[in-house]
Amino acid sequence: MPGLRGPSDYSREPARHPCLRINSKDPFNAEPPRSMLHTTYVTPVDLFYKRNHGPIPIVDDIERYCVSFRGLIENPKTLFMKDIRDLPKYNVTATLQCAGNRRTAMSEVRTVKGVGWDVAAIGNAVWGGAKLADVLELIGIPKCTTTTQSGGKHVEFEEKGGPYKASIPLSQASNPEADVLLAYEMNAEPLNRDHGYPLRVIVPGVIGARSVKWLDSINIIAEPCQGFFMQKDYKMFPPSVNWDNIDWSTRRPLMDFPIQCAICSLEDINVIKHGKYIPPLLNKPICCCERSPNYLKEFKITVSGYAAAGGGRGVERVDISVDGGKTWIEASRFQKPGVPYVSDDLNNDKWAWVLFQAEVDVPHSTEIVAKAVDTAANVQPENVEEIWNLRGVLNTSWHKVQVRLGHSAM
Repeated sequence: MPGLRGPSDYSREPARHPCLRINSKDPFNAEPPRSMLHTTYVTPVDLFYKRNHGPIPIVDDIERYCVSFRGLIENPKTLFMKDIRDLPKYNVTATLQCAGNRRTAMSEVRTVKGVGWDVAAIGNAVWGGAKLADVLELIGIPKCTTTTQSGGKHVEFEEKGGPYKASIPLSQASNPEADVLLAYEMNAEPLNRDHGYPLRVIVPGVIGARSVKWLDSINIIAEPCQGFFMQKDYKMFPPSVNWDNIDWSTRRPLMDFPIQCAICSLEDINVIKHGKYIPPLLNKPICCCERSPNYLKEFKITVSGYAAAGGGRGVERVDISVDGGKTWIEASRFQKPGVPYVSDDLNNDKWAWVLFQAEVDVPHSTEIVAKAVDTAANVQPENVEEIWNLRGVLNTSWHKVQVRLGHSAM
């Protein structure tokens, strides 16, 4: 597409934040430390996870950049950035999550193929741009259309300079209430190169793989996209399927992500030494002189993190256990600081994550567990073994961390 080109190598990659944990250098895939993820409701752009399948495209001339609309429509058309910016602008706060988030924990059960993500392949941002429903109307497709006169039922997005493409149903793309955007801003700033400059799709409530970056063309098609990343990747198989007996055609492409939560204030293994502990949120030592001699019997830890439900569903509850799941307490939830979150409140950001926090007593070395429930009563499964799959996608099992007091054994 004029004005935008895809490099053939990685010699002109953008600068990245030095705190990012690099899971793959070329192509660049990285996530922030989990301890930095839950400290703000809106994730800073530099700390938003980076997911790429090739070199980052380069814009040579933004005035010449355009997106072509082709396929099963009456009048194919090409739109420039000015055409899209002339449409009403909407800001949508939405969480994007890679389908492979928490893959490393799944690989501990059995080997899986894919980038080794911890719990931070997720982020929440304010995306600005035109609603796709308005853009489609501009090219002759009315709002809330399920099928065009020529038989188009799906909208396919293709990136520039790479093999990546994906699609969503036309009924979703043309529905203003679905808040699908052609976004040119992220957190009130122009998109940067890592996140799709100059234009990307944002499909709220759906795995990040469908929010295609660096748009080159949008096609109206009769069947779901037949590209590799729709048909031979980002599908979930049962634990019995391996690389010898896999049949990709037996599973549908993943769309809405399931209910998910993760603890970010603690690492997988945390050692609290006798007499001193530095809680991640307090950044000050708690010494024995500040508590009674038996303070370890009443030691308090802040457990905090994120919870997210796909498809626009709310987060009904986040439960915390300090005894490996035998007993539970309910964590407080919020989106806006100081304002308790109510799952069915119409003022919520329905496409965005919810942050949670609980103060818990830890009398001895133990396993701390978090699980979430959405407004449809979907709950995270207890064990990762139950949902293991060879691509390591959608690990939504209970999130578990170990806390060891002093030198005691688990």
